[in-house]
Amino acid sequence: MIITVPDTNATGIHMALVKARHSIGVASSMVFTMIVVAELRGYEQALEACQDAGREHPSRIILVTDGQAKADRVDAEIRLGEEVPGEIISLRFHGELTQHRASVVLPLLLPDSPVVAWWPGEAPDKPGEDPLGTLAIRRITDSMGSRDPIAAIECRARNYSPGDTDLTWTRLTPWRALLAGSLDSYPARVSSAAVEAAPDNAGSMLLAAWLEDRLTVPVTRTDGTGIGMNSVTLTTSAGDISISRQDGRTATFSAPGLSGRRVALRRREVNALITEELRRLDADDIFASAMARLAQRCERQDAAEAAGR
Repeated sequence: MIITVPDTNATGIHMALVKARHSIGVASSMVFTMIVVAELRGYEQALEACQDAGREHPSRIILVTDGQAKADRVDAEIRLGEEVPGEIISLRFHGELTQHRASVVLPLLLPDSPVVAWWPGEAPDKPGEDPLGTLAIRRITDSMGSRDPIAAIECRARNYSPGDTDLTWTRLTPWRALLAGSLDSYPARVSSAAVEAAPDNAGSMLLAAWLEDRLTVPVTRTDGTGIGMNSVTLTTSAGDISISRQDGRTATFSAPGLSGRRVALRRREVNALITEELRRLDADDIFASAMARLAQRCERQDAAEAAGR
């Protein structure tokens, strides 16, 4: 069921929601509220991702975007029923009300339930201080959804606050698992590491920081010619451990005494990433530590550039 509620407010949306629930007999059994702050150009993709995530995590999803009308008003669209897991409330703000979105969203949050905020595209510099971000215990950004992914992940690192995370980190899960497993299988002291990726790949910045943080060795990052993450090389006393991927689907893994073998390492869609990230609502200490290290790497780069002027 899709219900359109034009030029409304939080009370009108709540009343329409209650009436719809009563008419179709939908029980409320949702585990959290997710606020999704989408740009107009990414609205449809965000809506699709929300619907996919809701199948595993039934929740109230409040999809916020800004319209182009000059009049000050809020238009709402409510989706619920058998074809919709949980509830999806789409809010389109116009005019001056784009500056007061939190006042409309706040009354729509599920009581006594966690709140998660997600920015699929451009995000505020400090999500933890954003009016909508302050409503959430977890704040999910996506640096790869930004117009400048490298600048975005560096900004996230410099302004990190507990509860923040980024889908760039979620994209790295298979790489981190493979690298950690390789050191368990081929234990040797790592003396240095190298990361190669496409020039605009934010994940390579975060992966380099994670390796530097966990291994306490120098890690270099260079531009490659492949798609996304291209390769990671760990230099050890016994030889190199290497993961190389150029096509975004499969990688070649090699280690001391082991000839190269093919492993699945497919790039994943945003729908799968947000579903995975919603499986945990507690703080990720490893991510926090990697972001702190990335902030330090940024500061070293700033100092080096200043000294070279």
